[in-house]
Amino acid sequence: MPSPLSARPSVPRSRVKPEVMSPVGGWPQLHAAVEAGADAVFFGLDHGFQARAKVGFQPEELPEIMRALHVRGVKGFVTFNTLVFDRELYEAESQLLHLARSGVDAIIVQDWGAAQLAHAVCPDLPIHGSTQMSITSAEGAELARRFGATRVVLGRELSLQDIGRIAAATDMELETFVHGALCVSYSGQCFSSEAWGGRSANRGQCAQACRLPYDLLVDGERKDLGDARYLLSPGDLYALHQVPELVSLGVSCLKIEGRYKDAEYVALTTAAYRQAVDEAWEGLPLSVTAQQEQDIAQVYSRGLAPHFMAGTNHQTVVRGRAPRHRGLKVGVVTEVTQKGVRVELEGVPLHPGDGLVFDAADWQGPFEKEEGGFLYEIFTRQGRTEEASSGEVELRFGQNAVKGRRIAPGDWVWRTSDPSLSARVKPLLGGTDPLHTRPVSAHFVGVLGEVPALTLTDEAGRSATVYGETPLSAARNRALDDLQLFDQLGKLGGTPYHLAGLSSELVGETFLPVSALNALRREAVTALSELRGQTPERQVQPALNELLTISTAPESADAGLPRLHVLVRTPEQLEAAIGSRPESITLDYLELYGLKPSVTRVQEAGIEVRVASPRILKPSEQNIQKFLLSLGAGLLVRSGGLLEGLQDTPGLPELSGDFSLNAANVLSARALLDLGLTRLNPGLDLNAAQVRELAGLVGPSKIEATVYAHLPVFHTEHCVFCRFLSDGTDHTNCGHPCESHRLALRDHKGQTHPVMADVGCRNTVFEGRAQSAAKHLQGWQDAGLRDFRLEFVHEDAAGVRMVILAFREFLAGRLSAPQLEEQLSQVASPDAPAGQGVTEGSLFVPGNFGDLPQLELIGG
Repeated sequence: MPSPLSARPSVPRSRVKPEVMSPVGGWPQLHAAVEAGADAVFFGLDHGFQARAKVGFQPEELPEIMRALHVRGVKGFVTFNTLVFDRELYEAESQLLHLARSGVDAIIVQDWGAAQLAHAVCPDLPIHGSTQMSITSAEGAELARRFGATRVVLGRELSLQDIGRIAAATDMELETFVHGALCVSYSGQCFSSEAWGGRSANRGQCAQACRLPYDLLVDGERKDLGDARYLLSPGDLYALHQVPELVSLGVSCLKIEGRYKDAEYVALTTAAYRQAVDEAWEGLPLSVTAQQEQDIAQVYSRGLAPHFMAGTNHQTVVRGRAPRHRGLKVGVVTEVTQKGVRVELEGVPLHPGDGLVFDAADWQGPFEKEEGGFLYEIFTRQGRTEEASSGEVELRFGQNAVKGRRIAPGDWVWRTSDPSLSARVKPLLGGTDPLHTRPVSAHFVGVLGEVPALTLTDEAGRSATVYGETPLSAARNRALDDLQLFDQLGKLGGTPYHLAGLSSELVGETFLPVSALNALRREAVTALSELRGQTPERQVQPALNELLTISTAPESADAGLPRLHVLVRTPEQLEAAIGSRPESITLDYLELYGLKPSVTRVQEAGIEVRVASPRILKPSEQNIQKFLLSLGAGLLVRSGGLLEGLQDTPGLPELSGDFSLNAANVLSARALLDLGLTRLNPGLDLNAAQVRELAGLVGPSKIEATVYAHLPVFHTEHCVFCRFLSDGTDHTNCGHPCESHRLALRDHKGQTHPVMADVGCRNTVFEGRAQSAAKHLQGWQDAGLRDFRLEFVHEDAAGVRMVILAFREFLAGRLSAPQLEEQLSQVASPDAPAGQGVTEGSLFVPGNFGDLPQLELIGG
């Protein structure tokens, strides 16, 4: 199999005007984005490998979509941003062939193997590394380059300073989100939907568990947080005022999130960022009005702020009061009257017909409809009014429209809809004629006695030349001149162009009827549009069979005795693990300073030792790589950027790849292994049968399968410890409550899920129940798997010993799978009582798994 593409050295970054990229979920949004001035749009195809499974165009529509976009000067990027399983690789190849042949400008890819396949299928098809690749450093960008990417979408948790450091260290095109919903977890590192619903976010089926309410347990006791119940639900990103800095940093594209949003959202946000980019590029101050900003918040908002882009402040990212769109806060309830509700307004104008909702911080429960309705009348102390924005007013609604008993003083009031907004956004949606036009220059050649020629040239340098039907005659009165030419050739209404410049070659005193000149203009416009809409010629060919050709000798299914690898997170767990004598022990500690003594302790016990790297490494954290290498232990590599940073480093210890690299198929697994990994832990989106099949495709000795672990359901930059146990903004002033307190989240079903911080102050929320592979362990052994991992989170020393012993007994044939599960279910901890039991979790094999044929390697 061909190895991944070689990384290329970076060169100084050139200044570019960033593209404004808009989300498109259907035709209305596509038209809105184009008319509001988008440079590019991104969208998915129905039944495609895309992360928004509920929206998309039909595949057969794609050639026409691309033609229409290109005529309007807009690029079309197609999302191919889910993990691809082995049994789907041929379908993935078929779709990639269609995308390349349809003329898409780029595909947005998460899966390393899919990127490699796409580059092999069509080397001319640009590949953009999705934000789900968890790219937070220049090294991460360079790893994506190895797989054919020319652009990467950076993690939304980066600050402007982080982005600047990355821009200074790589010439890869950088794309950043500037507006829309934030995931609490790093994209590509969220497994809550997989763990709790069997529907993977990495497969386009996010269940939005982050938007649910949770209780906070501190050292086992529930903490009263007032009106904060949605502890993992961030506000929305709003970086309009950061656009000038992003332009100066050399970012290539500013991306608006929201493929589920409507056309009004797309139009308003696109127009604002179009305006901001144009003004920043010209060195002008931002002139977006207060009304525009209010409209942006009104059309969709969970609370807008730049959040991580402006620097870390854990007190602001998650307010926690509500998980959904609110619009604009207009005031606070002071009294419920017999006829209505008195409210103290806070500056946002209200009118009859506005939609309002009363927000009691969801005291009535997250699944019960909130109280609200359309405003009928407004009364001030002076009487009825058609508008009010300040002071105390009485709001009245239609008969029985609002139940006063469900409203109380202190409730917040939000304006969820504003009928006047539709009138303001209507011009942005466009009519029959194009609203946003592209510049063209005209060159007219008129020589007496010869047919005239008109050339139109667009902003990309493409030219179309047309000729008149009859030669130019001599002028009897006024001769043809530049003024007349500009007047007639500039009549481009109803076309997607405007005349930006004119040049001419006029020889002799000539005459051309206005009707002939207009016909020449129309013919040139048609010819230029046809040229712009042409599908690019590309080299496209099937490539999967070649990539699947066996290049290594098959392994024997009998590869020796099973080996247990144990991962611990506390010194107490470490001592218990050492006493149980596993094949290896991996240290995953909060503090780096505790690692060296523990590494020495394991080595002195004669046990192989590894240290786990952070899953995320930002530009300011690259020294962690040097420290980890200095420990003289093996490395469990969790970050793609770290894997890239280790390339060509002399004297490396043994490297193992973790689940966070998201190896989901034979192509991605082989490519990652080729970068120096000894073994690889499969991605958590694979079920037990897929783990077994992957082992058969890459070799069982290359796979380290997890048989006991608490799934890391969220991995987040947002620090729950800092937000709710301190008044600090970040690690510099929070007092480090993570070092002295245990945290757990209790969901609406009563299950508790421990929260742990890592060395970068990032938090991981773990599933409270351990996931067990007991039902599948014998099948894995039969397939030749011998390396099995046990991961501990909140278990005490006794729990660690119990779990290790239970698996040893099973592997020795002294326990059955049901007996093993029964023993595992008895493991307790302070934050997860034994009654929570264990779960099969993501290893569950659905009944329809066999619908697709199993992938087989091709002999070679």
